[in-house]
Amino acid sequence: MRDRLERRQITVYLGAIGLGIAVGSTAPDAAGPLEFAVTPVLAALIYTTFLQVPLADLRGAMRNRRFLGALLVANFIAVPLLVWLLFQMVPSRPAVQLGVLLVLLTPCIDYVVVFTHMGRGNARLVLAATPLLLVVQFLLLPFYLWLFLGPGIADLLRPGPFLAAFLWLIATPLILAWLTEFWAGRHASGERFTAAMAWAPVPLMALTLFLVIAAELPRIETALADVLGVVPVYFAYVLAAPIIGWAINRLARLEYGASRALIFSISTRNSLVVLPLALAAPFDGGIAAAIVVTQTCVELLAELAYIRLVPALVTARSTHQW
Repeated sequence: MRDRLERRQITVYLGAIGLGIAVGSTAPDAAGPLEFAVTPVLAALIYTTFLQVPLADLRGAMRNRRFLGALLVANFIAVPLLVWLLFQMVPSRPAVQLGVLLVLLTPCIDYVVVFTHMGRGNARLVLAATPLLLVVQFLLLPFYLWLFLGPGIADLLRPGPFLAAFLWLIATPLILAWLTEFWAGRHASGERFTAAMAWAPVPLMALTLFLVIAAELPRIETALADVLGVVPVYFAYVLAAPIIGWAINRLARLEYGASRALIFSISTRNSLVVLPLALAAPFDGGIAAAIVVTQTCVELLAELAYIRLVPALVTARSTHQW
């Protein structure tokens, strides 16, 4: 069953997205309960991914300074420069500009681990880097907002959404995965449970895609004119980010697993975490939130391509040739 699911995972994900579009379009009143379910389902997905990542090697991943340095340069120097170029295409409406900046300037700290694992990258490196990414983005985001939009906008930032995301989507699944590994190492029942959970990531990812699309589509539809203005910006980011990641990999001379991990990190944004910040905007928070959610939809489609293309483009042979 696991092999069949993994071979057909793209078809499964596209079906989940199509179902999400159908539900979101025909039952907008269900958006609230569906949105509430996103976090626990995503936490379960991340937990099952952690079970497949050798967590005993996490300490070594945290000492990989070359990867961490490349990751910081990619996400906090290269990406802001790319965003500055793309920002020239963003409509001048403040709520739209804020939504674009909030989501593109913040690297993902949750399901990027899942997609890196699916794309055969070194998910341990991404996981080990999440606390660093969390702290640095929270410290730098006010500065970037001030730089792009002027004083006052950065005041809406609060640490709550960032800390809550780290607690529920990283720390809790990680602790549970460690406990499960401990159980599996001492009892046959734990080993059987871990083996049984190996099939869970694909259906849980499909469920996550369905919930996000179905819950957020009504929000997008209410701001459709503004949304259409930023879709080209997001597609441009989807195309440019992996190329920038590939270039930084060449300079840093990372091995292929770390190279794939960096490309997934630079290409995946923190939309689910910054959504509460967008809703709290001092002007047109609903529009800013719709702009953030639109990026999520574009990104999820891109990730389905990334998990096939990145392993093909970044191989052990290609990195040795660098």
